[in-house]
Amino acid sequence: VPGVRATPGDGTDVPLYILGSSLFGARLAAALGLPYAFASHFAPAALRQAVAIYRDEFRPSAQQAEPYVLAAVNVVAASTDDEADEQFRRSLRARVSRFLGAGDLPDDEADRLIASPQGRQIAQMMHYAAVGGPSTVGEYLQAFTEHAQADELVLAHAAPTVEERLRSLELVAEVAGLLTPAAP
Repeated sequence: VPGVRATPGDGTDVPLYILGSSLFGARLAAALGLPYAFASHFAPAALRQAVAIYRDEFRPSAQQAEPYVLAAVNVVAASTDDEADEQFRRSLRARVSRFLGAGDLPDDEADRLIASPQGRQIAQMMHYAAVGGPSTVGEYLQAFTEHAQADELVLAHAAPTVEERLRSLELVAEVAGLLTPAAP
């Protein structure tokens, strides 16, 4: 793209992508002929419209001959659906509490915040979420790929602790055939 200088990557031919959460980003990526990554992991409302605009208005460039869409999705993979559901609930409670400046709250207070209009709006940000055991998450990601008309997914592992996020990564890698399952 003329006039863009990436530092420290200048001269290395690092491919450019447009990451957006709005229709403007879709139009910009299409006009520049760049791959488009939609941040549906926190801005789900415009996903399908943005992808449609991008694909419809795409103009080929030296970097990209065809439209290429990445769609982001939250993931909480655990050994069982129940374990993943609990991790997702903890993550959602923490997110809503942080966004509303409430700090650490007991579960019942966090749940009341989630039920409030402001809390529901924040919870809606996580609308696209693959939550469950390995097969549940694998099925969701396949369905989401088709729903988003995505060529590739960006996974935002949303489990509440580092250890749980790492386990979530391992489980998704196993489902995708990128990692051999660990012995029990």
